[in-house]
Amino acid sequence: MGRRLLEAGSGSRTEAFGAQEWLLLSGIAVIWGSSFLFIDIGLEAFRPGVVALARLGLGVAVLALFPAARRPVDRADLSRVALLGLIWAGLPLLLFPVAQQWIDSSVAGMLNGAVPLFGAAWAVVLLRRPLGRTQTLGLLVGFAGVVAISWPEVQGSRATTLGAGLVVLAVVCYGLAVNLAVPLQQRYGALPVLLRAQLAALALLVPFGLWSLPGSRLAWGPALAMLPLGILGTGLAFVLMTTLVGRVGGPRGAVATYFIPVVAIALGVVFLDERVAPAALLGTALVLVGAWLTSRREA
Repeated sequence: MGRRLLEAGSGSRTEAFGAQEWLLLSGIAVIWGSSFLFIDIGLEAFRPGVVALARLGLGVAVLALFPAARRPVDRADLSRVALLGLIWAGLPLLLFPVAQQWIDSSVAGMLNGAVPLFGAAWAVVLLRRPLGRTQTLGLLVGFAGVVAISWPEVQGSRATTLGAGLVVLAVVCYGLAVNLAVPLQQRYGALPVLLRAQLAALALLVPFGLWSLPGSRLAWGPALAMLPLGILGTGLAFVLMTTLVGRVGGPRGAVATYFIPVVAIALGVVFLDERVAPAALLGTALVLVGAWLTSRREA
């Protein structure tokens, strides 16, 4: 019997996170924690389709530099890899810059914090078994922390139902993707899967990017912002995330998303001399507790 198109899997490690898992998680959080800022800068000159196409094109170019990325993938799995690319890179990378025309990055960041919850929900459906109680508690505590961190910034922010709905759709896709990536990473490694997945996503985004060109203009600041957004945010961070979920499973790996607003706050304090609201400090503590609970050994 052939494999299902929506095939998920458990992580290869059920133990508590070790140094390597925490290092992967930290790298993801640092890189993706700055992505919303670079998207906002890019939108100052480029339309959403151009931002999405530029970052994905750079991500593919970086992945293609590694010989390991060109290792073969079984023909039977190519449809799963293509689907992974569409729901993890193609559609969300288009939805976020489109949505951020109508909502502020703080709102987008808070909604993005629900990725682990949707990842857990998809895991329960696809694996047909409940998540461990400790991990479930950790995911809920961590999301409460994300809301607490984001709440001071969200107050008075620009947001519309359409913009928020587009972000939620992207988050649902992310939750499914972190589960579908698990068995593919375990069979082939992150690089061969991601190169092909992002090529599939690129094919989806090319028409939108070309259609958006006439409404865009060339500006150095937004153009330079595409470099870290593409090379790090779409290249390196996806490799780190795919490796992490292959090791610990989709729901536990997705907890890296909880640290994105924590990193954003730290960047604001260090580089912009911003003040930290008491709710954000409480939220950071909740994120740390939630991540620790989620990282515990699976029952």
